[in-house]
Amino acid sequence: MSFGYQVLGFGSGGVAAVSGNSEGIFGFGTGDTNITNLVSSAGVVSTDVAGVGTGRYGLAATQFGEGQGIFAYGDNSGGNLSMSNLVSNAGVVATDVAGVGSARHFLAACSYGADRDKGIFGYGMIGLSETAVTNLVSNVGVVATDVAGVGTTRRFLAACEYGEDKALFGYGEPTLSMTNLVTNVGVVGTDVTGVGTARQSLAACSYGGDKGIFGYGVNSYTDVAYSMSNLVSNVGVVATDQSSVGTARWYIAACEYGGDKGIFGYGGNGVTGVTNLVSNTGVVSTDTAGVGTARQVLAACSFN
Repeated sequence: MSFGYQVLGFGSGGVAAVSGNSEGIFGFGTGDTNITNLVSSAGVVSTDVAGVGTGRYGLAATQFGEGQGIFAYGDNSGGNLSMSNLVSNAGVVATDVAGVGSARHFLAACSYGADRDKGIFGYGMIGLSETAVTNLVSNVGVVATDVAGVGTTRRFLAACEYGEDKALFGYGEPTLSMTNLVTNVGVVGTDVTGVGTARQSLAACSYGGDKGIFGYGVNSYTDVAYSMSNLVSNVGVVATDQSSVGTARWYIAACEYGGDKGIFGYGGNGVTGVTNLVSNTGVVSTDTAGVGTARQVLAACSFN
């Protein structure tokens, strides 16, 4: 049985790095849209794909199982939502699945577990209140009921994988930089002192098989937008700020592609469709011209 992961070699400490999914998908976003844009194994973003499911913004997405993905939660003119939409290993988005757990928006999600075959949605905003509640996703895409929150309640945060089977949530509103590690069984840890520039409305994804990267965002107190990034080691240690690259923006999304690379895309500060590729050593590239409908507060995950 294959979960879309292959051994690449050995990282520091003799830990084998793994190769992730080869394609990605950006979806949903402002205007209560449900359009998607696929990302090829070479990091090329496709034109708009007609939407499926309830249009919404402020949702999150993660991979799960054998190369599938899931979009869930969010908000639209009708208020907070909790439904989910599965993504096949061919990048096809399915119709709405009835929601489980607290309806909320401005949350984050990522995968964890053996072969990174499970997922976790966490934090966000319920009505006018921030929360730290999480919801686990099984290896067949079933979302579980709420797990009591751990750590500082917040919204507009990001999450990514690290190591072979762990994850972390980081940053967020009100302009924070702390992180919370997630074990290989989906247990969220207490706050870890933040590193790097405190900010919110950023994005994160994995790269290099066993590392992660947080990038972009904004300081909600000063309205200063950023384009710097912070690398995450294969033991979950967040590094200091890397030099800024590309258009500074917020309300952005990111996902893995090509097995060991990443892509940041779309976002605000003048709504855009621009993207920035991340190499398998964590180097962020300059802007690539936007493809598809420019939008913000969308979500992204990898598949296949």
